[in-house]
Amino acid sequence: MRGVLTLILAASLGLCSSIALGGDFQKGWAAYNSLDYAGAKAEWQDLADAGDADAAYGMGMLYGNGFGVDMNDELALKYYGIAAEQGHADAAFNLAVMHQNGWGVAQSDEIANQWYLIAAEKGNTEAQMALGRYYAMDFLDTYDPVQAFKWFALAERLGDYDAGEKRAFIESRMTAEQVDEAESVVEAFVAGHKSMFADR
Repeated sequence: MRGVLTLILAASLGLCSSIALGGDFQKGWAAYNSLDYAGAKAEWQDLADAGDADAAYGMGMLYGNGFGVDMNDELALKYYGIAAEQGHADAAFNLAVMHQNGWGVAQSDEIANQWYLIAAEKGNTEAQMALGRYYAMDFLDTYDPVQAFKWFALAERLGDYDAGEKRAFIESRMTAEQVDEAESVVEAFVAGHKSMFADR
């Protein structure tokens, strides 16, 4: 399970690297990509402990998956937390996954959804899909087809390959009024996050 998550998020780490501090992070990223996890840790450790968000995210990946270190959920949570508190979307997503699955913490959908929301509002499509699925579950008290539509539609606009099908399914179960409301909510989000959708 974590291996799949790692593959999804490893690509995201490369996108974040452009905002990292200096060349040490880049050396660590090159080491990480060549599976030299000890080399990545050596480059990232001090940066992460000094509060660099990208390096902290990288350290979270190492400890969360046992890459070059013993798997350690406590340290993964620590480093993802350092990054997420600074607005790192992928770190927030990983914190959500850990809370949802009870990895190193008590399982909590409520806390997971708080982190999913932070990541989703920053354009993380995996978090958007997670929220869409959560609100689409009609057997829960939290069922909200408008919110489900919103998050699926946003993920679709950002290129998630599965989002369009899920948006269409939830739309087929909504009233015309609900669809109108959901489309308005989506457009309002897009208007308030123009840079996120600039190339879409």
